[in-house]
Amino acid sequence: MKQKCALLLVLVSVLVVAFGCAAFAAEKKIVVGFAQIGAESDWRVANTNSIIKACEEAGIELRFVDGQQKQENQIKALRDFITQGVDVIGFAPVVESGWDEVIEEINDAGIPLILSDRTTDIEGTDYYVTWMGSNFIEEGEKAGNWLVEYLAKNGRDKDQINIVELQGTVGSGPAIDRKKGFENILAKHPNLKITQSQTGDFTRDLGRTVMESFLKKGEKIDVLYAHNDDMALGASQAIKEAGLKPGSDIIIIGVDAVKGAFEAMVAGEMNVTVECSPLLGPQFVEAVKKIVAGESLPKITYSIEGVYPQEVAKDVIDSRQY
Repeated sequence: MKQKCALLLVLVSVLVVAFGCAAFAAEKKIVVGFAQIGAESDWRVANTNSIIKACEEAGIELRFVDGQQKQENQIKALRDFITQGVDVIGFAPVVESGWDEVIEEINDAGIPLILSDRTTDIEGTDYYVTWMGSNFIEEGEKAGNWLVEYLAKNGRDKDQINIVELQGTVGSGPAIDRKKGFENILAKHPNLKITQSQTGDFTRDLGRTVMESFLKKGEKIDVLYAHNDDMALGASQAIKEAGLKPGSDIIIIGVDAVKGAFEAMVAGEMNVTVECSPLLGPQFVEAVKKIVAGESLPKITYSIEGVYPQEVAKDVIDSRQY
């Protein structure tokens, strides 16, 4: 009898431990580390808010680091995530190069990596599970195609058109690809020429400063192509201060489709913005869940995006979420 009671007691103890472990496993949160570039633009702030909100709604514990646009800050954050043993790492690289060592450390630790919005120059795709974001070359091509069509509609398709360019952060994927895409279109139209090009680092203040320097050279400027709307809006201010009218005296093309760009278009001070959606949070969370569940993912997931010229801005501005 005593043996039976002892056996029963052991069995009960095993069941209690088993159920306790199962309950703990069920309650254990997914832990994600995310190394963000910074808060250099309205787009980036909206991107951050989208990720934070989606993780909160999904019950995912997010360990978020703002890299303040410095690569060394992001590398430190990634190494901290490795030490913390997070389940998944999300990462928007500020520039394309210089990540080989830390990404090798992530891979060696067996932590799945999601690239968000931007890419690196590391060869192959084995080092990450999936990349999600926009086709930056296509965005540049959309900007170029819009300009060609706009000039044709206004009887200027045969004119010599001087374009100044505000590039994004030097070495970043969007800056490289948006320039490449735009120049793909310009190559077919020899009367369209970039006469001045300089980085504005994706910030409004530097966009304004660089545009001031472009204007002070006294060269004819027909078009401004900015790699993001924040730089375009900063440049617009510089144009006004120079006694010119942005959107009329100088055609202004931006990328991102932030609400500020729509406000500028409604005011007649910007001509078009090419959409680059920052609202990647739900998509990011879905990928995290599938990775943890052992499901496979496509290597690339592009966002579906449009082009918004000045004439539609008033009709759609109220629907913009960022």
